Amino acid sequence: MKQETVVLIVGAGPAGIATSACLNLKNIPNIVLEKDDCCASLWRKRSYDKLKLHLANQFCELPYMSFPPNSPTFVSKKGFLEYLDSYITNFSVNPLYQRAVESAFFNCVDGKWHVKAMNVEKSVVENYVASFLVVATGENGEGFIPKIEGLDGFGGTIIHSSEYGNGKNFEGKDVLVVGCGNSGMEIAYDLSNWGAQTSIIVRSPVHILTKEIVQMGMTLLKYIPCNIVDKTVMILSRLIYGDLSVLGLHRPNKGPFYLKKATGRSPVIDVGTVDQIKTGKIKVLPSIKKIKGNYVEFADSKMEQFDAMVFATGYKSTVTKWLKDDGVLFNENGMPKKRSPCHWKGEKSIYCAGFANAGLFGISSDAKNIAEDISTIFI
Repeated sequence: MKQETVVLIVGAGPAGIATSACLNLKNIPNIVLEKDDCCASLWRKRSYDKLKLHLANQFCELPYMSFPPNSPTFVSKKGFLEYLDSYITNFSVNPLYQRAVESAFFNCVDGKWHVKAMNVEKSVVENYVASFLVVATGENGEGFIPKIEGLDGFGGTIIHSSEYGNGKNFEGKDVLVVGCGNSGMEIAYDLSNWGAQTSIIVRSPVHILTKEIVQMGMTLLKYIPCNIVDKTVMILSRLIYGDLSVLGLHRPNKGPFYLKKATGRSPVIDVGTVDQIKTGKIKVLPSIKKIKGNYVEFADSKMEQFDAMVFATGYKSTVTKWLKDDGVLFNENGMPKKRSPCHWKGEKSIYCAGFANAGLFGISSDAKNIAEDISTIFI
């Protein structure tokens, strides 16, 4: 079986469906391949129950469609999925599900991309040919768990944050959350609320802000230089939270919005975790040195016993597993070689969407840029 199209999009997360929508508006034929049986599978299947958008909804809209007027400022997981389903319907995006891409290469003879995908449901290999290839599998291809001495011998439960739904099964247990980004902090808060004796690893300095401060900062960035906005939000954070260093939470020297742009690292948007740290319901611990059975030894040489470990240690790209010719677009880690805003286009008619470390706002920009660029070439 061979299907030909103008644009082939790999991935039906927000980046893939947004790109397809923008192409549809320009009447450019495209096919979206998705390995799972639904769109936005990371949101539907691999995110915790209480997840909300960390930014106000005006910063999380996909191209050409706002959230409903009655939507809350910070949209829930359920609300965002409903928005995505409406988006797909409104823009006639029709992904082909359960298509696991096995390889993609650029044929110099015909000047087109040749993609092989397994139809998982039918156990049949399908071949696709396209003039343009869009990689929309994003930064969060698969969960990453770091190598730690003795981890293989840990006698308790080990899960990645993508497997965490809620803390019901951890009630009364000693649980260690590894990772202090937004997911780690929110999971620690949820575990504590479910009655788990919760600890969290904090290795690096981290900015902690309220969602209202972040919303204000995002708005101010439209009119005021980043360094002034950073100074303002850092002052507000200190006024609200006080000196968090006594709790083991140190602030970086650089501002939160500067760091987001320069490194992709987001500030933590507090959902109540800081209060529970202050009251002692959640314990802050340093980095892990090694693991011995159910005991974890930390950088300060202290040891504690745990029943479970939740790794909120992020994700890694899976692009290099199937992309055989990257058009000088990706590095060895499956991330763009060029930094934003020039990251989305490579050679040989290949593009990427959702790799800018800029969340849904960056996805929207990528999708528009890609569709506009292809429209200037496609006749």
